[in-house]
Amino acid sequence: MSSPPPAWSLPEPMRAVPVNDPALPTGWAAQLKWDGYRALAGRWADGRVAVRSRHGSDLSVAFPEIEEAVRRLPDDTAVDCELIVWEAGRVAFERLQQRMHHRGAAAARAAVEFPAHLVAFDLLRVHGEDLTGRPFSERYAALEVLFLEEGLAAPWSLCPTTTDPKQAAAWLADYTAVGIEGLVFRPLTGQYVPGGRGWTKYKARQTTEALVGAVTGSLEVPTTALLGRYDASGRLRYAGRTTTLGAAVRHTLADQLRTGDADHAWTGRSFRVGWGSREQPSVRLVVPDVVAEVAVDVARDSAGRWRHPVRLTRIRTDMGPGEVPLFGV
Repeated sequence: MSSPPPAWSLPEPMRAVPVNDPALPTGWAAQLKWDGYRALAGRWADGRVAVRSRHGSDLSVAFPEIEEAVRRLPDDTAVDCELIVWEAGRVAFERLQQRMHHRGAAAARAAVEFPAHLVAFDLLRVHGEDLTGRPFSERYAALEVLFLEEGLAAPWSLCPTTTDPKQAAAWLADYTAVGIEGLVFRPLTGQYVPGGRGWTKYKARQTTEALVGAVTGSLEVPTTALLGRYDASGRLRYAGRTTTLGAAVRHTLADQLRTGDADHAWTGRSFRVGWGSREQPSVRLVVPDVVAEVAVDVARDSAGRWRHPVRLTRIRTDMGPGEVPLFGV
């Protein structure tokens, strides 16, 4: 397959305004931030179709049902979208990752068991007309028309978009329960710049508690904390790992740590650094009675663990292990 038109390049996300502020500013639109794979779906003028990742990888071999859905687009049309998988009413990123490795008959079976969906949020080209130089407000309006005229339905869906700050705030409150990571803010007048920066993100985070079950580094100078929660049967389950601890919280944590004994629930278990690395860090098990307050986002893997790094904000000496939420809550 030859290279797609230049307008089919994917831009990098912008981190300008307002990264740490959930309030939607005037002149911007808010869209839901999906926990999936960014993708470009398009159909050439001669009828060929493609579904590509932001790095240019062909996704159609792993997602045959998506390739078939893209055939519903008009000729010479390209859509910027997010590839997602749902499971039990939540966005299931790990199922999406697992499907990336399937080919042939295995991919066809996975398409039935865990079907993927395309959430369209921008329109770059339609019926051969390049829209990248137009403002986002016009591109999204044209995307709505495309969905209406072509009757695009599942696995297609149109990304909810609003210019109402109250509506955006309500989405943050309501949709995080199903795994939506936060919001994407787009300037209404912004053009689509291939390879450039066209928006900013706000990730929804919540504060909760977990038990420190192990640390990397030493007990005297812990580097990161491995967190756990008890499940309903009373078993300590691994929930996630923190980012590098700040100096103040590191000293407070070190004063509370005690070496874990042979009965520790994680004895003999190996851990990975995580976040794409296969390296196994040196871990020191500790008595899991130290309660940590942590800031987390909503993304979890299929085992119920926090999928992204966790920020430890403080040690809760006023709380006991029995006051920590159960695993999976």
